[in-house]
Amino acid sequence: MKKVLILNGSPRPGGNTAALIKEFERGVKESGNIVNICDIARMNIHPCVGCLRGNAQNTQSPCCQKDDMDIVYKYYNECDVVVYASPLYFWNFNAQTKAVIDRMFATMEGESPDPDVPAYVYYLQKKEAYLMMPAEEETEANFQLIRNYWDGFCERMGYTNCGKLLIGDLMAVGDINKKPEALEAAYKFGKTIK
Repeated sequence: MKKVLILNGSPRPGGNTAALIKEFERGVKESGNIVNICDIARMNIHPCVGCLRGNAQNTQSPCCQKDDMDIVYKYYNECDVVVYASPLYFWNFNAQTKAVIDRMFATMEGESPDPDVPAYVYYLQKKEAYLMMPAEEETEANFQLIRNYWDGFCERMGYTNCGKLLIGDLMAVGDINKKPEALEAAYKFGKTIK
C-alpha cells in the first residue's frame, strides 16, 4: 500500500482535469492505496518570494510564508507518490501549479548535515511522480516543452519518473466525456501504482 498525493491545479471545478483525476483516483484506490487530493487552485497559496530562508529540517512548515502550503507540505512529506495534475497553459503548468512547484524549494533549503553534500541534494525526497495534463491542442509540438520540463523536473527533484498522461483536444468543460479512451487511460494509469 502506498500513500498518493494528487495536486490538482485546475481552477475549473468539474473540468477535464478533475475528470481525469477522478478516474485516476479510482484506479489508485482499487489497487489498495491511500489517496489525498489538494485542490491547490482553491487554496491560499502565495507565490515564492525568493527569500532563500527555507528550512528543510522543519518538515511541517519549511517555508517562511505561512499559508495553505503547509497543508501541501504535510501530505507531501507523508506520500510515496506525488501526482501533478494541471491543465496545459501556454505549453507548461498553470500558475497555480507552478506556485506550488516553486514553493517546494523550501523543502531543500537550509544547512546540510553532510558538508560534502549540498542541502538541495541532501534533502531530496525520493518519491514516484506522475503527470496528468489535458490540453487544447492534440499535436506533438504542443506537448514538447512540458515533456522536457517534466523530465528535467523529476531528475532535479530526485523523483522516479513514472510517466505522463498528456491528453489533447480538450478545451471546454466536459470535452473529456467525448474521449472515453482518455478516462480509461487515466484509470489504468492509476492502477499502475502498487
